Amino acid sequence: MFLHTHPYEPFLFDGATRLIVGTLPPPRFTTGELKEGDVDFCYGSRDGYLWPILDEIFGLGLKFETSREAVRQRTEFLKSRQIGICDIVERAERERVDASDLGMRRVQLRDLVAHLYTYPSVHTLLFTGGGSRNGPEYFFRQLLKQYGLRLKRSNTQIPREHEFALPAKNPLSGIRVSSAERIIKTVSLTAPSGAANRAVGSMEAFKEVKRRNPSFTTLDFRIQQYRAYF
Repeated sequence: MFLHTHPYEPFLFDGATRLIVGTLPPPRFTTGELKEGDVDFCYGSRDGYLWPILDEIFGLGLKFETSREAVRQRTEFLKSRQIGICDIVERAERERVDASDLGMRRVQLRDLVAHLYTYPSVHTLLFTGGGSRNGPEYFFRQLLKQYGLRLKRSNTQIPREHEFALPAKNPLSGIRVSSAERIIKTVSLTAPSGAANRAVGSMEAFKEVKRRNPSFTTLDFRIQQYRAYF
């Protein structure tokens, strides 16, 4: 049994307004056996699309290598855009050593709701995946249940958007944390992974653009989608 632990602490700071929320990086980030082209930071897998998408949107000129400079570029960008990262899974067990969300067992979640109380400027959570089992939205719904809270759907389009009211008084501790409740928005973005390409290809929204522009790719689809939220 492989104990898959998250290798990075949440990237949180005062003034952050949005949080990127995923699950876990590939197991090699836990063991430290990175591949050439990996970046030793959140979403640093050379096989992932998040940083290539943001690089394309903002023209960042990012380095894709295991270096301090590559990490510095990413942290400076995030702070400049007031974006934090707080993946929701702290650790999980796996029978197979792979990155499949469905392969996670006995999952231990990070208390993302507690972090929302600590960082009062956060108003939006950007889930890097939809509502499928063991995805970030799925686990966040479980966490909200512990607080007696629930998501309310706020649109009927893709990506899915929800919102919920974060009470001024923490429902678990009974302590008043702020003077008023906050409305927190969540967006379930199409996952920035190769595994999601088939799902993207089957989406009617993608097919419609593809019919008009045959050169349109699943990566182009994500760039178009992410641009609206970053």
